[in-house]
Amino acid sequence: MNYLTEIVYLIASVLFILGLKGLSHPESARRGMHFAEIGMLMAIVGTLVSGHIVTWTWIITGVAIGSAIGAAMAIFMPMTAMPQRIALSHAFGALAAVLVGVNEYIEKGIYHQELTTGLIGAIGFEVLFGALTVTGSLMAFGKLSELIKSAPITYKGQNFINIILFFTAFGMFVYLIFFPYNSVIFYTMIGLSFLIGIFIVLPIGGADMPVVISLMNSYAGLAIAATGFAIDNKVLIIAGSLDGASGFILSIIMSQAMNRSFTNVLFGAVGSSQVDVSALAEERPITRVGIEDTKFILEQADRVVIVPGYGMAVAQAQHTVRELSDELDKRGISVEFAIHPVAGRMPGHMNVLLAEANISYDQLLEMETINPTMDSVDVCIIIGANDVVNPAARTDKSSPIYGMPIIDVDKAKTVIVMKRSMAAGFAGIENPLFYSPNTKMLFGDAKKVLQELVAEFKK
Repeated sequence: MNYLTEIVYLIASVLFILGLKGLSHPESARRGMHFAEIGMLMAIVGTLVSGHIVTWTWIITGVAIGSAIGAAMAIFMPMTAMPQRIALSHAFGALAAVLVGVNEYIEKGIYHQELTTGLIGAIGFEVLFGALTVTGSLMAFGKLSELIKSAPITYKGQNFINIILFFTAFGMFVYLIFFPYNSVIFYTMIGLSFLIGIFIVLPIGGADMPVVISLMNSYAGLAIAATGFAIDNKVLIIAGSLDGASGFILSIIMSQAMNRSFTNVLFGAVGSSQVDVSALAEERPITRVGIEDTKFILEQADRVVIVPGYGMAVAQAQHTVRELSDELDKRGISVEFAIHPVAGRMPGHMNVLLAEANISYDQLLEMETINPTMDSVDVCIIIGANDVVNPAARTDKSSPIYGMPIIDVDKAKTVIVMKRSMAAGFAGIENPLFYSPNTKMLFGDAKKVLQELVAEFKK
Protein backbone atom coordinates (compact mmCIF):
# COMPACT_ATOMS: atom_id res chain seq x y z
CA MET A 1 0.00 0.00 0.00
CA ASN A 2 2.88 2.38 0.77
CA TYR A 3 4.44 1.76 -2.64
CA LEU A 4 1.07 2.35 -4.31
CA THR A 5 0.65 5.62 -2.41
CA GLU A 6 4.10 6.81 -3.44
CA ILE A 7 3.32 6.03 -7.09
CA VAL A 8 0.03 7.95 -6.84
CA TYR A 9 1.87 10.90 -5.27
CA LEU A 10 4.48 10.81 -8.04
CA ILE A 11 1.82 10.88 -10.76
CA ALA A 12 -0.01 13.70 -8.94
CA SER A 13 3.21 15.70 -8.70
CA VAL A 14 3.90 15.26 -12.43
CA LEU A 15 0.35 16.42 -13.16
CA PHE A 16 0.89 19.51 -10.98
CA ILE A 17 4.02 20.37 -12.96
CA LEU A 18 2.23 19.82 -16.27
CA GLY A 19 -0.66 21.95 -15.00
CA LEU A 20 1.68 24.80 -14.13
CA LYS A 21 3.37 24.46 -17.52
CA GLY A 22 -0.03 24.60 -19.23
CA LEU A 23 -0.84 27.90 -17.53
CA SER A 24 2.09 29.55 -19.30
CA HIS A 25 -0.02 30.13 -22.42
CA PRO A 26 -3.73 30.96 -22.85
CA GLU A 27 -4.30 28.20 -25.40
CA SER A 28 -3.06 25.48 -23.03
CA ALA A 29 -4.39 27.01 -19.80
CA ARG A 30 -7.62 25.00 -19.75
CA ARG A 31 -5.72 21.75 -20.28
CA GLY A 32 -3.29 22.75 -17.55
CA MET A 33 -6.16 23.30 -15.13
CA HIS A 34 -7.53 19.85 -15.93
CA PHE A 35 -4.12 18.28 -15.24
CA ALA A 36 -3.95 20.09 -11.89
CA GLU A 37 -7.51 19.05 -10.98
CA ILE A 38 -6.79 15.38 -11.70
CA GLY A 39 -3.52 15.63 -9.78
CA MET A 40 -5.29 17.08 -6.74
CA LEU A 41 -7.95 14.36 -6.88
CA MET A 42 -5.26 11.66 -6.99
CA ALA A 43 -3.38 13.26 -4.09
CA ILE A 44 -6.53 13.36 -1.94
CA VAL A 45 -7.55 9.80 -2.77
CA GLY A 46 -4.01 8.54 -2.19
CA THR A 47 -3.87 10.22 1.21
CA LEU A 48 -7.26 8.88 2.29
CA VAL A 49 -6.45 5.33 1.22
CA SER A 50 -3.04 5.22 2.88
CA GLY A 51 -3.72 7.28 5.98
CA HIS A 52 -4.95 6.12 9.34
CA ILE A 53 -8.54 7.41 9.39
CA VAL A 54 -9.90 7.78 12.92
CA THR A 55 -13.44 8.31 11.70
CA TRP A 56 -14.80 8.70 8.19
CA THR A 57 -17.60 10.90 9.49
CA TRP A 58 -15.38 13.99 9.74
CA ILE A 59 -13.68 13.20 6.42
CA ILE A 60 -16.97 12.93 4.55
CA THR A 61 -18.31 16.03 6.31
CA GLY A 62 -15.22 18.03 5.34
CA VAL A 63 -15.37 16.85 1.72
CA ALA A 64 -19.07 17.72 1.51
CA ILE A 65 -18.66 21.20 3.01
CA GLY A 66 -15.55 21.99 0.96
CA SER A 67 -17.15 20.78 -2.26
CA ALA A 68 -20.28 22.84 -1.56
CA ILE A 69 -18.23 26.00 -0.95
CA GLY A 70 -16.10 25.40 -4.04
CA ALA A 71 -19.12 24.69 -6.24
CA ALA A 72 -20.94 27.80 -5.00
CA MET A 73 -17.89 29.98 -5.67
CA ALA A 74 -17.48 28.52 -9.17
CA ILE A 75 -21.15 28.72 -10.15
CA PHE A 76 -22.40 31.93 -8.57
CA MET A 77 -19.32 34.16 -8.37
CA PRO A 78 -19.01 36.20 -11.60
CA MET A 79 -15.79 36.21 -13.59
CA THR A 80 -15.35 39.89 -12.75
CA ALA A 81 -14.97 38.83 -9.10
CA MET A 82 -12.17 36.37 -9.90
CA PRO A 83 -9.51 38.37 -7.96
CA GLN A 84 -11.64 38.16 -4.81
CA ARG A 85 -12.15 34.44 -5.34
CA ILE A 86 -8.42 33.87 -5.70
CA ALA A 87 -7.77 35.82 -2.50
CA LEU A 88 -10.32 33.69 -0.64
CA SER A 89 -8.74 30.49 -1.96
CA HIS A 90 -5.36 31.59 -0.61
CA ALA A 91 -6.95 32.33 2.77
CA PHE A 92 -8.60 28.88 2.92
CA GLY A 93 -5.42 27.05 1.91
CA ALA A 94 -3.29 28.93 4.43
CA LEU A 95 -5.88 28.37 7.18
CA ALA A 96 -5.74 24.63 6.51
CA ALA A 97 -1.95 24.74 6.90
CA VAL A 98 -2.23 26.64 10.20
CA LEU A 99 -4.77 24.15 11.60
CA VAL A 100 -2.59 21.19 10.61
CA GLY A 101 0.40 22.87 12.27
CA VAL A 102 -1.51 23.50 15.49
CA ASN A 103 -2.74 19.91 15.50
CA GLU A 104 0.79 18.56 14.99
CA TYR A 105 2.10 20.77 17.80
CA ILE A 106 -0.57 19.54 20.19
CA GLU A 107 -0.20 15.87 19.25
CA LYS A 108 3.60 15.64 18.95
CA GLY A 109 4.43 18.26 21.57
CA ILE A 110 1.79 18.42 24.29
CA TYR A 111 0.73 14.77 24.24
CA HIS A 112 3.80 12.79 23.17
CA GLN A 113 6.78 15.13 23.78
CA GLU A 114 8.24 14.21 20.37
CA LEU A 115 9.15 17.64 19.02
CA THR A 116 12.55 17.42 17.32
CA THR A 117 14.40 20.49 16.07
CA GLY A 118 13.45 19.73 12.47
CA LEU A 119 9.80 19.12 13.31
CA ILE A 120 9.28 22.28 15.36
CA GLY A 121 11.11 24.24 12.66
CA ALA A 122 8.68 22.98 10.01
CA ILE A 123 5.64 23.53 12.23
CA GLY A 124 6.77 27.02 13.26
CA PHE A 125 7.48 28.08 9.68
CA GLU A 126 4.13 26.62 8.60
CA VAL A 127 2.00 28.51 11.14
CA LEU A 128 4.04 31.74 10.86
CA PHE A 129 3.60 32.19 7.12
CA GLY A 130 0.22 30.47 7.06
CA ALA A 131 -1.33 32.82 9.62
CA LEU A 132 -0.13 36.03 7.97
CA THR A 133 -1.36 34.69 4.62
CA VAL A 134 -4.84 34.08 6.06
CA THR A 135 -5.41 37.63 7.25
CA GLY A 136 -3.40 39.19 4.41
CA SER A 137 -5.57 37.38 1.85
CA LEU A 138 -8.75 38.33 3.68
CA MET A 139 -7.62 41.97 3.68
CA ALA A 140 -6.96 41.71 -0.06
CA PHE A 141 -10.45 40.23 -0.47
CA GLY A 142 -11.93 43.14 1.48
CA LYS A 143 -10.12 45.74 -0.62
CA LEU A 144 -11.02 44.07 -3.91
CA SER A 145 -14.67 43.76 -2.81
CA GLU A 146 -14.60 47.39 -1.59
CA LEU A 147 -15.63 46.24 1.87
CA ILE A 148 -12.46 48.05 2.94
CA LYS A 149 -11.13 51.27 1.45
CA SER A 150 -9.28 50.30 -1.73
CA ALA A 151 -6.77 53.14 -1.50
CA PRO A 152 -3.76 52.69 0.82
CA ILE A 153 -4.67 53.06 4.50
CA THR A 154 -1.60 54.62 6.05
CA TYR A 155 -0.71 55.59 9.59
CA LYS A 156 2.31 57.12 11.27
CA GLY A 157 5.21 54.74 11.71
CA GLN A 158 3.49 51.91 9.84
CA ASN A 159 6.67 50.49 8.29
CA PHE A 160 8.51 50.56 11.62
CA ILE A 161 5.60 48.83 13.37
CA ASN A 162 5.36 46.16 10.65
CA ILE A 163 9.08 45.42 10.83
CA ILE A 164 9.00 45.21 14.65
CA LEU A 165 6.00 42.87 14.56
CA PHE A 166 7.58 40.58 11.98
CA PHE A 167 10.94 40.31 13.70
CA THR A 168 9.22 39.76 17.04
CA ALA A 169 7.27 36.86 15.55
CA PHE A 170 10.39 35.56 13.83
CA GLY A 171 12.30 35.81 17.11
CA MET A 172 9.62 33.67 18.76
CA PHE A 173 10.04 31.17 15.92
CA VAL A 174 13.78 30.96 16.62
CA TYR A 175 13.11 30.66 20.37
CA LEU A 176 10.77 27.70 19.78
CA ILE A 177 13.49 25.83 17.90
CA PHE A 178 15.50 25.71 21.14
CA PHE A 179 12.54 25.58 23.58
CA PRO A 180 9.77 23.86 21.61
CA TYR A 181 7.41 23.09 24.49
CA ASN A 182 6.61 26.70 25.41
CA SER A 183 3.00 26.74 24.15
CA VAL A 184 2.47 30.37 25.23
CA ILE A 185 5.17 31.55 22.83
CA PHE A 186 3.79 29.25 20.11
CA TYR A 187 0.26 30.64 20.24
CA THR A 188 1.49 34.22 20.71
CA MET A 189 3.54 33.82 17.52
CA ILE A 190 0.42 32.71 15.66
CA GLY A 191 -1.54 35.70 16.99
CA LEU A 192 1.21 38.11 15.93
CA SER A 193 1.30 36.50 12.49
CA PHE A 194 -2.42 37.09 12.04
CA LEU A 195 -1.84 40.72 13.02
CA ILE A 196 1.11 41.08 10.61
CA GLY A 197 -1.06 39.95 7.69
CA ILE A 198 -3.53 42.75 8.41
CA PHE A 199 -0.94 45.48 8.85
CA ILE A 200 1.07 44.45 5.76
CA VAL A 201 -1.86 44.70 3.33
CA LEU A 202 -3.62 47.74 4.85
CA PRO A 203 -1.19 50.28 3.34
CA ILE A 204 -1.27 48.62 -0.09
CA GLY A 205 -3.71 50.03 -2.63
CA GLY A 206 -6.08 48.15 -4.91
CA ALA A 207 -3.98 48.70 -8.04
CA ASP A 208 -1.08 46.82 -6.42
CA MET A 209 -3.26 43.77 -5.77
CA PRO A 210 -1.68 41.74 -8.63
CA VAL A 211 1.58 41.73 -6.68
CA VAL A 212 -0.16 41.13 -3.35
CA ILE A 213 -2.16 38.17 -4.67
CA SER A 214 0.87 36.51 -6.25
CA LEU A 215 2.88 37.17 -3.08
CA MET A 216 0.16 35.62 -0.90
CA ASN A 217 0.16 32.71 -3.31
CA SER A 218 3.88 32.31 -2.64
CA TYR A 219 3.42 32.52 1.15
CA ALA A 220 0.63 29.94 1.05
CA GLY A 221 2.85 27.63 -1.00
CA LEU A 222 5.69 27.96 1.52
CA ALA A 223 3.31 27.17 4.38
CA ILE A 224 1.99 24.11 2.54
CA ALA A 225 5.52 22.87 1.78
CA ALA A 226 6.36 23.22 5.48
CA THR A 227 3.19 21.25 6.25
CA GLY A 228 4.52 18.47 4.04
CA PHE A 229 7.74 18.33 6.06
CA ALA A 230 5.78 18.42 9.34
CA ILE A 231 3.53 15.47 8.48
CA ASP A 232 5.99 13.71 6.12
CA ASN A 233 3.82 14.09 3.02
CA LYS A 234 5.89 14.30 -0.16
CA VAL A 235 3.14 15.53 -2.48
CA LEU A 236 2.54 18.53 -0.19
CA ILE A 237 6.24 19.34 -0.25
CA ILE A 238 6.30 19.24 -4.06
CA ALA A 239 3.02 21.10 -4.57
CA GLY A 240 3.89 23.72 -1.96
CA SER A 241 7.34 24.28 -3.46
CA LEU A 242 5.82 24.73 -6.93
CA ASP A 243 3.27 27.14 -5.52
CA GLY A 244 5.79 29.11 -3.50
CA ALA A 245 8.35 29.40 -6.29
CA SER A 246 5.85 30.27 -9.03
CA GLY A 247 4.14 32.85 -6.83
CA PHE A 248 7.45 34.50 -6.00
CA ILE A 249 8.54 34.59 -9.66
CA LEU A 250 5.16 36.01 -10.66
CA SER A 251 5.49 38.71 -7.99
CA ILE A 252 8.84 39.70 -9.47
CA ILE A 253 7.31 39.85 -12.96
CA MET A 254 4.44 42.01 -11.69
CA SER A 255 6.83 44.38 -9.91
CA GLN A 256 9.00 44.69 -13.03
CA ALA A 257 5.88 45.45 -15.07
CA MET A 258 5.31 48.45 -12.79
CA ASN A 259 9.03 49.32 -12.65
CA ARG A 260 8.87 49.01 -8.87
CA SER A 261 10.63 46.91 -6.27
CA PHE A 262 9.04 44.62 -3.71
CA THR A 263 9.80 47.10 -0.95
CA ASN A 264 8.17 49.91 -2.89
CA VAL A 265 5.00 47.87 -3.38
CA LEU A 266 4.86 46.73 0.23
CA PHE A 267 5.92 50.00 1.85
CA GLY A 268 5.54 52.70 -0.81
CA ALA A 269 1.78 53.30 -0.54
CA VAL A 270 1.56 54.72 -4.07
CA GLY A 271 -1.76 56.46 -4.56
CA SER A 272 -2.19 57.53 -0.95
CA SER A 273 -2.53 61.18 -1.93
CA GLN A 274 -5.20 61.49 -4.59
CA VAL A 275 -5.17 64.61 -6.72
CA ASP A 276 -8.42 66.27 -7.78
CA VAL A 277 -7.88 66.67 -11.51
CA SER A 278 -11.44 67.77 -12.28
CA ALA A 279 -10.56 71.43 -11.68
CA LEU A 280 -7.48 71.11 -13.86
CA ALA A 281 -9.55 69.47 -16.57
CA GLU A 282 -11.90 72.46 -16.74
CA GLU A 283 -8.95 74.69 -17.58
CA ARG A 284 -7.64 72.47 -20.39
CA PRO A 285 -9.50 71.60 -23.56
CA ILE A 286 -10.61 68.06 -24.24
CA THR A 287 -12.41 66.67 -27.28
CA ARG A 288 -15.70 64.93 -26.52
CA VAL A 289 -17.38 62.52 -28.89
CA GLY A 290 -20.75 60.80 -28.93
CA ILE A 291 -21.87 57.36 -30.03
CA GLU A 292 -22.53 58.31 -33.67
CA ASP A 293 -19.18 60.10 -33.99
CA THR A 294 -17.38 57.10 -32.50
CA LYS A 295 -19.12 54.76 -34.94
CA PHE A 296 -18.09 56.95 -37.87
CA ILE A 297 -14.44 57.02 -36.70
CA LEU A 298 -14.35 53.24 -36.32
CA GLU A 299 -15.93 52.64 -39.73
CA GLN A 300 -13.05 54.51 -41.38
CA ALA A 301 -10.40 52.36 -39.67
CA ASP A 302 -8.52 49.35 -41.01
CA ARG A 303 -6.87 48.39 -37.73
CA VAL A 304 -8.37 48.86 -34.25
CA VAL A 305 -6.67 48.06 -30.94
CA ILE A 306 -8.68 47.79 -27.71
CA VAL A 307 -6.92 48.32 -24.36
CA PRO A 308 -9.01 46.89 -21.50
CA GLY A 309 -8.54 47.97 -17.89
CA TYR A 310 -10.08 47.64 -14.46
CA GLY A 311 -13.00 49.83 -15.56
CA MET A 312 -14.06 47.13 -18.00
CA ALA A 313 -14.02 44.56 -15.19
CA VAL A 314 -16.07 46.79 -12.86
CA ALA A 315 -18.66 47.44 -15.59
CA GLN A 316 -18.69 43.71 -16.51
CA ALA A 317 -18.43 44.80 -20.12
CA GLN A 318 -16.28 42.00 -21.54
CA HIS A 319 -19.15 40.36 -23.45
CA THR A 320 -20.20 43.68 -24.97
CA VAL A 321 -16.58 44.27 -25.97
CA ARG A 322 -16.69 40.98 -27.87
CA GLU A 323 -19.91 42.06 -29.61
CA LEU A 324 -18.21 45.27 -30.73
CA SER A 325 -15.23 43.24 -31.94
CA ASP A 326 -17.57 40.99 -33.92
CA GLU A 327 -19.31 43.97 -35.54
CA LEU A 328 -15.98 45.47 -36.59
CA ASP A 329 -14.79 42.11 -37.88
CA LYS A 330 -17.92 41.82 -40.08
CA ARG A 331 -16.83 45.03 -41.76
CA GLY A 332 -13.33 43.75 -42.46
CA ILE A 333 -11.73 45.81 -39.69
CA SER A 334 -8.84 44.12 -37.87
CA VAL A 335 -9.34 44.06 -34.07
CA GLU A 336 -6.62 43.30 -31.53
CA PHE A 337 -6.41 43.59 -27.75
CA ALA A 338 -3.38 45.11 -26.02
CA ILE A 339 -2.89 43.54 -22.59
CA HIS A 340 -0.81 45.23 -19.91
CA PRO A 341 0.63 42.80 -17.31
CA VAL A 342 -0.83 44.68 -14.33
CA ALA A 343 -4.13 45.82 -15.84
CA GLY A 344 -6.86 44.85 -13.38
CA ARG A 345 -6.52 43.46 -9.89
CA MET A 346 -4.80 40.11 -10.37
CA PRO A 347 -2.21 38.62 -12.71
CA GLY A 348 -3.84 37.86 -16.04
CA HIS A 349 -7.09 39.58 -15.03
CA MET A 350 -7.86 40.92 -18.51
CA ASN A 351 -6.93 37.62 -20.18
CA VAL A 352 -9.38 35.76 -17.95
CA LEU A 353 -12.27 38.15 -18.65
CA LEU A 354 -11.70 38.24 -22.40
CA ALA A 355 -11.32 34.46 -22.58
CA GLU A 356 -14.60 34.13 -20.66
CA ALA A 357 -16.18 36.27 -23.41
CA ASN A 358 -14.83 33.82 -26.02
CA ILE A 359 -12.45 36.29 -27.61
CA SER A 360 -9.82 34.45 -29.64
CA TYR A 361 -6.42 34.03 -28.01
CA ASP A 362 -4.81 35.15 -31.27
CA GLN A 363 -6.28 38.62 -30.74
CA LEU A 364 -4.65 39.05 -27.31
CA LEU A 365 -1.27 40.73 -27.67
CA GLU A 366 1.16 41.51 -24.88
CA MET A 367 2.55 44.99 -24.39
CA GLU A 368 5.97 44.11 -25.84
CA THR A 369 4.32 42.80 -29.02
CA ILE A 370 1.86 45.62 -29.65
CA ASN A 371 4.02 48.65 -28.81
CA PRO A 372 6.39 48.48 -31.82
CA THR A 373 3.41 48.58 -34.20
CA MET A 374 1.24 51.09 -32.34
CA ASP A 375 2.01 53.91 -34.79
CA SER A 376 0.23 51.91 -37.53
CA VAL A 377 -2.99 51.63 -35.49
CA ASP A 378 -5.88 53.69 -36.89
CA VAL A 379 -8.01 53.73 -33.73
CA CYS A 380 -7.07 52.73 -30.20
CA ILE A 381 -10.00 52.28 -27.79
CA ILE A 382 -9.20 52.48 -24.08
CA ILE A 383 -11.84 50.93 -21.83
CA GLY A 384 -11.33 51.76 -18.17
CA ALA A 385 -7.51 51.83 -18.24
CA ASN A 386 -5.65 54.87 -16.95
CA ASP A 387 -2.18 54.63 -15.40
CA VAL A 388 -1.06 51.81 -17.75
CA VAL A 389 -1.55 54.17 -20.74
CA ASN A 390 -0.32 57.39 -19.10
CA PRO A 391 2.49 58.98 -21.18
CA ALA A 392 3.75 60.69 -18.00
CA ALA A 393 5.42 57.37 -17.17
CA ARG A 394 7.82 58.09 -20.06
CA THR A 395 8.35 61.85 -19.67
CA ASP A 396 7.63 63.13 -16.13
CA LYS A 397 10.46 62.23 -13.75
CA SER A 398 8.47 63.59 -10.81
CA SER A 399 5.58 61.22 -11.48
CA PRO A 400 5.11 58.26 -9.10
CA ILE A 401 4.73 56.00 -12.15
CA TYR A 402 7.81 57.32 -13.98
CA GLY A 403 9.67 54.46 -15.62
CA MET A 404 6.72 52.09 -15.58
CA PRO A 405 6.35 50.37 -18.95
CA ILE A 406 3.09 51.47 -20.57
CA ILE A 407 1.13 50.69 -23.71
CA ASP A 408 2.06 53.44 -26.19
CA VAL A 409 -1.52 54.30 -27.12
CA ASP A 410 -0.64 57.95 -27.74
CA LYS A 411 1.21 56.87 -30.91
CA ALA A 412 -2.02 55.65 -32.53
CA LYS A 413 -3.63 57.91 -35.16
CA THR A 414 -6.81 58.30 -33.09
CA VAL A 415 -7.40 57.43 -29.43
CA ILE A 416 -10.89 57.00 -27.95
CA VAL A 417 -10.99 56.92 -24.15
CA MET A 418 -14.08 55.48 -22.45
CA LYS A 419 -14.36 56.77 -18.88
CA ARG A 420 -17.07 57.67 -16.41
CA SER A 421 -15.41 61.02 -15.66
CA MET A 422 -12.09 62.87 -15.70
CA ALA A 423 -11.15 61.33 -12.34
CA ALA A 424 -7.53 60.34 -11.84
CA GLY A 425 -6.35 56.74 -11.86
CA PHE A 426 -5.01 54.85 -8.89
CA ALA A 427 -1.74 56.79 -8.83
CA GLY A 428 -3.75 60.00 -8.37
CA ILE A 429 -2.05 61.88 -11.19
CA GLU A 430 -3.27 63.70 -14.24
CA ASN A 431 -3.14 61.86 -17.56
CA PRO A 432 -1.88 64.14 -20.38
CA LEU A 433 -3.23 61.63 -22.89
CA PHE A 434 -6.74 63.01 -22.35
CA TYR A 435 -5.71 66.43 -23.68
CA SER A 436 -3.79 65.16 -26.69
CA PRO A 437 -5.02 66.43 -30.10
CA ASN A 438 -5.62 62.86 -31.32
CA THR A 439 -7.64 61.82 -28.23
CA LYS A 440 -11.45 61.76 -28.07
CA MET A 441 -13.25 61.34 -24.73
CA LEU A 442 -16.40 59.17 -24.66
CA PHE A 443 -17.92 59.51 -21.18
CA GLY A 444 -20.27 57.03 -19.51
CA ASP A 445 -20.48 53.56 -18.02
CA ALA A 446 -18.36 51.26 -20.19
CA LYS A 447 -21.00 48.59 -20.62
CA LYS A 448 -23.80 51.02 -21.40
CA VAL A 449 -21.68 53.02 -23.85
CA LEU A 450 -20.52 49.87 -25.62
CA GLN A 451 -24.09 48.53 -25.84
CA GLU A 452 -25.21 51.77 -27.46
CA LEU A 453 -22.28 51.62 -29.85
CA VAL A 454 -23.02 48.02 -30.83
CA ALA A 455 -26.70 48.90 -31.33
CA GLU A 456 -25.66 51.76 -33.61
CA PHE A 457 -23.58 49.37 -35.70
CA LYS A 458 -26.48 46.91 -35.96
CA LYS A 459 -28.90 49.50 -37.33
